[in-house]
Amino acid sequence: MKLAEKTQRTSELIARLLSVWERSVKATHTFLSGEEIAKIKPYVPQALEQVPHLIVLEDESGVPAAFMGIGEQKLEMLFLAPEVRGKGHGKRLLQYGIERYAVQEVTVNEQNPQAIGFYEHMGFQTYRRTERDEQGGPYPLLYMRRVLPDVSSEGRF
Repeated sequence: MKLAEKTQRTSELIARLLSVWERSVKATHTFLSGEEIAKIKPYVPQALEQVPHLIVLEDESGVPAAFMGIGEQKLEMLFLAPEVRGKGHGKRLLQYGIERYAVQEVTVNEQNPQAIGFYEHMGFQTYRRTERDEQGGPYPLLYMRRVLPDVSSEGRF
């Protein structure tokens, strides 16, 4: 699998990423109904086209298996096809985002405990919670910030 930053966002690429998004959401966002996912889906292509940095993980034949979007040191989106979850690809993407774009923040649905655990494992901590999502839906959000290790106390007794 290789990482590819996408500056040209063709309709074919957007369609492939939309497929990854939909399969990922159905596998991980079990708190959303099929109807709710269908309502969100039309907005995803626009988000994919507008996110400043779009990084795609592609298999050997160039087919997207995962992707993330980054804007202003914030992870705006990270989605993995269900068949590649649990293989370190999310960690690889996020580490790339941290190293290349200084990702410091992410917003995650409180009802997605696997994602929360992943971000906590990657060094993020919740600093804010809302009762509703950004569209006013009944889905609490956690705002998480990357916590850097305290190097000033290392090596001291």
